[in-house]
Amino acid sequence: MVLIWGTSWAAIRLGLEGIPPFAGVAMRFTIAAALLFLFARFWRVPDQRGPRLYRIWAAETVFSLLIPYSVVYWAEQWVPSGLASIVFATMPLFVTVLAHWWLVAEPLRVVQSVGVVVGFAGVVLIFSDDVTLATDSRVLFPALVLLAAPIAAAIAHVYIKRWGRGIHPLNVIRVPMLVTGLVMGGASLALERGRAFTFDTQAVAALLYLAVAASAVAFTLFYWTLERVAAVRLALITLAIPVVAVLVGTALLDEPFSIRSALGCVLVLAGVGIASRVGWRQR
Repeated sequence: MVLIWGTSWAAIRLGLEGIPPFAGVAMRFTIAAALLFLFARFWRVPDQRGPRLYRIWAAETVFSLLIPYSVVYWAEQWVPSGLASIVFATMPLFVTVLAHWWLVAEPLRVVQSVGVVVGFAGVVLIFSDDVTLATDSRVLFPALVLLAAPIAAAIAHVYIKRWGRGIHPLNVIRVPMLVTGLVMGGASLALERGRAFTFDTQAVAALLYLAVAASAVAFTLFYWTLERVAAVRLALITLAIPVVAVLVGTALLDEPFSIRSALGCVLVLAGVGIASRVGWRQR
């Protein structure tokens, strides 16, 4: 998940060069949903129904998909990927607070909170050059709007951890992804009419990567894992994702890797290590 989502920020930026944001979200999740329905039939996933699953669908659709991805795709037209990574890396902070309220087995712990804060400080240090861009009025407002993404994702993360036990991961995500694709397709028709589409190799490759790897595969792994580990521990991957993004940028895109970036990576890993040392109880 860290490897896939660590490269998805760059893929979103590349895809936006040819496909408008709402249309990109719509196509990404429609393709992913179609794959998941095929996977469910191939693996003979039980067809679960009931009010609890419908509430899971609503939470997943609104808080995990519609709000975060519409905001991320829209904001990344102005917000650099580094600053976007910093904003989204606040998710473990919100998960820690919500888990204390909603999950009996995961009360707030001082050591765990210190680890999350240290890891977040590492992310800020890695992308400290991009932080200064937030003073630009053209970047500041989208960056503030982008904060809705980690808050909404944290709500879905903890809600599904509490009420989603026993529901197959494909049943958690395939219908919400289809609904998200349809809703965002309607939004694109209404708001992006007249926008140019360029389906070149770069745009198509980015779209397929985001649909197959970053959506169908990564979300299935995420919800399979969420049932087996503590919510806060799983949320720590959000801190590790920027580290992968920096290393990929250095190795493949010739982006500079400074001492400050190295120190930031060390802080992230230290923070994750500190938070992960807390003894977790599972109910």
